[in-house]
Amino acid sequence: MAQVWHDLLFAHWPVDAELLRPLLPAGVELDRYEGQAWLGVVPFRMSGVRARFLPPLPGLSAFPELNVRTYAVAGGRPGVFFLSLDAANAIAVAAARRVFHLPYHRSEMACRSEGDTVTYSCRRASGVPVAEFGGAYGPTGPAYRARPGELDHWLTERYCLYTADRRGRPLRVDIRHEPWPLQPAWARIGTNTMAEASGVRLPATAPLLHFAHRQAVIVWLPRRI
Repeated sequence: MAQVWHDLLFAHWPVDAELLRPLLPAGVELDRYEGQAWLGVVPFRMSGVRARFLPPLPGLSAFPELNVRTYAVAGGRPGVFFLSLDAANAIAVAAARRVFHLPYHRSEMACRSEGDTVTYSCRRASGVPVAEFGGAYGPTGPAYRARPGELDHWLTERYCLYTADRRGRPLRVDIRHEPWPLQPAWARIGTNTMAEASGVRLPATAPLLHFAHRQAVIVWLPRRI
């Protein structure tokens, strides 16, 4: 698939590894930076979502999405592991659950940009406890390329994701994009129960924040590890 991601906020918190490790499938290990596990809440919007070499379908190719993610490794390849993904397109949610075996949920979502300020809301359509996010965010400085070895590089420069099929067998989905054009960011988060809905309580500390304006991405089909 090909898709474009817009106006991303990377909000990261340090989290106890013992809360995250049981959520990963067998064969996939939790990845840590200098011994510390991290969890990210990442709101953004998508456009141009389509099968490669085909045009986008009207009404199905652009919608908001919000991810709750941590970091994993298998076979020496660092990647992303999603605790949940919320999207505002019911057809895209159903297709992603079936084809990519990812924990997508249908949510009521809104994403509005005014200048450098993005106002964002998400409320999952079903489920207990309620998963909800609301706030505003934006960049505070120029774009830069993260340096290998630094935490911002470790959190963002990952080129695969891990999941499992219905039988619990681990899968890897390869992705490709240019290095992230990260910017320092601000955020006013009024409501955020997205991680709690997956059983992970965030610490009462300010998150580490980054912003990215745009990223074009290619996504391959899942493969057995």
